[in-house]
Amino acid sequence: MSAFVDFDQVWLAYNDELLAKSQFAVEDLSLRMKEGEFVAIVGPSGCGKSTFMKLTTGLKMPSKGRITIGGESVTGPLKITGMAFQAPSLLPWRTTVDNVLLPLEIVEPYRSNFKAKRKEYDAKARALLQSVGLGGYEDKFPWQLSGGMQQRASICRALIHEPKMLLLDEPFGALDAFTREELWCALRDLQAQRGFNVILVTHDLREAVFLADTVYVMSKSPGRIVAQRPIELPRPRDLEVTYDPEFTGIVHELRAHIGAMRKPATIGTTTEVAQ
Repeated sequence: MSAFVDFDQVWLAYNDELLAKSQFAVEDLSLRMKEGEFVAIVGPSGCGKSTFMKLTTGLKMPSKGRITIGGESVTGPLKITGMAFQAPSLLPWRTTVDNVLLPLEIVEPYRSNFKAKRKEYDAKARALLQSVGLGGYEDKFPWQLSGGMQQRASICRALIHEPKMLLLDEPFGALDAFTREELWCALRDLQAQRGFNVILVTHDLREAVFLADTVYVMSKSPGRIVAQRPIELPRPRDLEVTYDPEFTGIVHELRAHIGAMRKPATIGTTTEVAQ
């Protein structure tokens, strides 16, 4: 079966001057992602994780190599993706439900039909908010929501147009530990119900192991994939699994890969780790 996401020896330099000097932000990225798969990308700061996201959305084109998503070469910004970031960035003058509806107001083909289908879209947004525990808060403003509630709304906004892939860049990094774990479970349940692909960029190795089917470790700049770790813990996973020796062993294994990057000789070596 063909991969839903296929990075084939992708290199990126941010401009022609850097390309001429062979100064790349990421080097030789090769990655294949099945339809419905949840992938996490981890690595030290500055390793190119956010660059990887820009390549995946089509906001940046490779200097070398090829990216195929959904069977088509990426040649520009994609409409089949949704994105959420560490800062929820909800518009303070709009209610929660109106913030979630924003993509449908500005992105075709929804924009042309927005007025005619406003009631249908509104009901869809409210159902989505209820599915992540925000029932009763649909008509509140962002300043009336906690940080965790705002991030739930941000994820709903990224999903309202039913993308085939959700891209998450450190979405829970600013939250306290208990709220973060609540959102892990909310995301786990949403992805299980809807079957969209997820690429999660995170510094939290526990988060990566709890949520992902596969974790990729990237090296410090220039970013390369130095390890691929399938996570074969059975699903559905609950938070109790995070205390299991098998779970903590995988976390320590990933941490060892990142720690080893302080030794230059390890950079550039890609390994696939089997359980």
